[in-house]
Amino acid sequence: MTPKTRERLALVALLHSAFEAIHPVMDHWAQRGEDARLKGLHGRQLVHADGTPATGEERRPTMTASACGRRAAARHVARYTLGQVAGTVAVTRALGYRVPPGALLAGAAINAATHFVIDRREPLLRLATAAGKGGYIAHCGVVRQDPESGEYRADQFGPGTAAFELDQSAHRFIGWIVAAGIALVAVPR
Repeated sequence: MTPKTRERLALVALLHSAFEAIHPVMDHWAQRGEDARLKGLHGRQLVHADGTPATGEERRPTMTASACGRRAAARHVARYTLGQVAGTVAVTRALGYRVPPGALLAGAAINAATHFVIDRREPLLRLATAAGKGGYIAHCGVVRQDPESGEYRADQFGPGTAAFELDQSAHRFIGWIVAAGIALVAVPR
């Protein structure tokens, strides 16, 4: 095994372990509750910035549900990406390695773009259905009680659901691919 191969393998391992540690912190702890609730909104119906339906009688600004969902997903992904890049730079520098900024930023951009698409939910559901996971999604849902109204409602995306597990596994797999890609760019042959 050549020294470059060893360096590449070590960098993939370091980046992947950093991404694995940073991912749940940024995806759960750092994500705003409002963004988690709104990022999957779709449709042309008008809503306010907090996702409540617009009745036309209020004077608050409105937008389509899709625009509201995209804004929430973008806020979450921006915060997630900032944390991932900062954490990765901190750990690699602490261990004496400087990842070339271009390689790190390219990897972060790929991770951010795919994270946004997955978190918008409908693309993930289409992919899962095409992969034959429709039954898994239909079978593994949960029922949650609304804390304000006390009503029970089905939840297809939150913790404990198949969609949530597919979301997390897709993010983690993409993180591994990005780690390998960064290492290939950072340590040329």
